Amino acid sequence: MRSIEARENMVSTGMSDQISPLAPKSYPDMPEIDGVRIATAEAGIKYKGRTDLLLMLFDEATSVAGVFTTSKCPSAPVDFCRQNLKSGTARALVVNSGNANAFTGRRGIETVEQTAKAVSDVTGCGTDEVFIASTGVIGEPLDASRFMHLFADMTKTATGTRWNDAGRAIMTTDTYPKYATRTVSLGGHVVTINGISKGAGMIAPDMATMLSFVATDAAISADVLQALLTRHVGGTFNAVTVDSDTSTSDTLILFATGASAKRGAKTITSIDDADLAGFDAALGEVMKSLALQVVRDGEGARKQIEVTVKGGQSDVSAKRIALAIANSPLVKTAVAGEDANWGRVVMAVGKAGEPAERDLLSIYFGDIRVAHEGLRDPAYSEEATSAYMKGEDIAITVELGLGEGKATVWTCDLTKEYVAINGDYRS
Repeated sequence: MRSIEARENMVSTGMSDQISPLAPKSYPDMPEIDGVRIATAEAGIKYKGRTDLLLMLFDEATSVAGVFTTSKCPSAPVDFCRQNLKSGTARALVVNSGNANAFTGRRGIETVEQTAKAVSDVTGCGTDEVFIASTGVIGEPLDASRFMHLFADMTKTATGTRWNDAGRAIMTTDTYPKYATRTVSLGGHVVTINGISKGAGMIAPDMATMLSFVATDAAISADVLQALLTRHVGGTFNAVTVDSDTSTSDTLILFATGASAKRGAKTITSIDDADLAGFDAALGEVMKSLALQVVRDGEGARKQIEVTVKGGQSDVSAKRIALAIANSPLVKTAVAGEDANWGRVVMAVGKAGEPAERDLLSIYFGDIRVAHEGLRDPAYSEEATSAYMKGEDIAITVELGLGEGKATVWTCDLTKEYVAINGDYRS
């Protein structure tokens, strides 16, 4: 684990001079993944004096799965990845930061095609085995000639030890890189799962997350990988929101190199395989860790907010109400001001458009019940609740009393720093 001092040195080349107070106190040591090599470079796409280009190379027969933004205005890289996902195999991933290559018309399509061709030329893989993601400003053309010439050297220098570099290279307004790793037994053989993410603003994924890439040396077929990814995305990346805005570029890709098969492990070809249980749980842990790190790095965030809704008519209904609360600027600013304004929670429940009965509602801040059966709780203590609101982790629970539906989502508070960051974003 690396210390907070080491973290400050790591982030010195990032976009922010101040690390989020919700940042991890230490980072995990990211082990190598057999079958994955990584290189980064400074292409100068937008940022100066920092890496902004990532190349990840995979062994032959690496299987791949992915989920992408549901935005009706997706970026050119998202369309390209969706098309290539049909092959089920991957040999390379290219990620740039500083420019989203979104809303860039035919030129954007040409950029991803040129990028894939350049990687194909230096690696010998097919262009349909190259996956591309871009993050940054929307609407600005991305010139592939700024970085294509770097791939030859990056391919030669790529190593399996550079996960830390990978996390830094994909940052935009992030104040810290985001990592997660787990080691687990799969059919009697030890396999590793590593993941990185980036994201701080324009966060309300409706598929996955801003950008997130997970790799494992497990031998798992592409269809099973896709089923696993889809199983976990709803309660992780699709359960976080910073500002209710779904990006044009949201991408989550999972790669499985299959290197464990060389050590005698079997290849998993069925989602019902009993040997998958431990891996399945570990993958969910990696995805949840990354998703919460994104929330805790929300632009200007000072507090993480966990919203749980119980007693809904269904899980879907409960989640819609939870998101209405989590996305409410009034709820989020109240938390920023350390004000337990449960009336704003009532407002958000009522506007969600889902079944709710005013006189059945109970609302909690932490373990403190502030409202019950449509009224302020008789035992409500302003002093106790105000003391609770000073913490950096705030839990809001709503009990609807209508059924068995339940959902939990995560968000952060809304501060004046969020306005400052986004007011100056293109400057």
